[in-house]
Amino acid sequence: MKIEGFRLKRPDEIEKMRTAGRVLGACLAHVAAATRPGVRAIDLDREAETFIRDHRCVPGFIGYNGFPNSLCVSINEQVVHGIPGERVIEEGDLVSLDCGLILDGWWADSGLSLCAGVAEPEASRLLEVTEEALRRGVAAAQPGGFIGDIGHAVQSYVEACGFSVVRQYVGHGIGRNMHEAPQVPNYGKPGTGNLIKPGLVLAIEPMVNAGRAETRVLDDDWTVVTADGRLSCYFEHTVAITATGPEILSVRPETARVEG
Repeated sequence: MKIEGFRLKRPDEIEKMRTAGRVLGACLAHVAAATRPGVRAIDLDREAETFIRDHRCVPGFIGYNGFPNSLCVSINEQVVHGIPGERVIEEGDLVSLDCGLILDGWWADSGLSLCAGVAEPEASRLLEVTEEALRRGVAAAQPGGFIGDIGHAVQSYVEACGFSVVRQYVGHGIGRNMHEAPQVPNYGKPGTGNLIKPGLVLAIEPMVNAGRAETRVLDDDWTVVTADGRLSCYFEHTVAITATGPEILSVRPETARVEG
């Protein structure tokens, strides 16, 4: 994966990304509401693509490095990059939705996980911990801090809860390109890595496994699964660093500015 160089965004550019983020947040809320037992993964992909195009945006994932769809749908032991196909979602499945779009040349990238139907206790706990890990990671993205502060906030919380963070895949800068520098690992040491400055925009995305951290890629060359076959969970937001702190751009109805 090529990581483009990054630069700090101007206020007018962040405003454009804010608009893109709001569309994406609404898209994910719409697709999440459609995620239920009996629905095929490809149906969710079509919902996402239709929503994005109806809002005069471009589905950013289609054709990105050869990915065939507008939405990644990863189920149960699938960590990320699941290709949506004919698989039918079943009662209790842990479903992760990852989507990106482009509006007037500016990217937004976000994702969430949810259980279809009634969640088993482990899945419910994994969802709770991963979403809180994202909140803590975003809260740690303070101007004057360091990228390592974000990873440490995620890792220390997840591991204290008895789960593990994926290390092969990380967050990233975002702007005119989906993947820009700097990389944003979900592990690290405070006070290390790039300095966080106002104008930086990051995709922060904890990927948390119920078991070991190791993963492998299936024969489709996209779908990442846990090496031990246990559940995985994922949450992501596009976040702008402002002079007063982090602002979630991929806002969904239940999401607001994150306080430390």
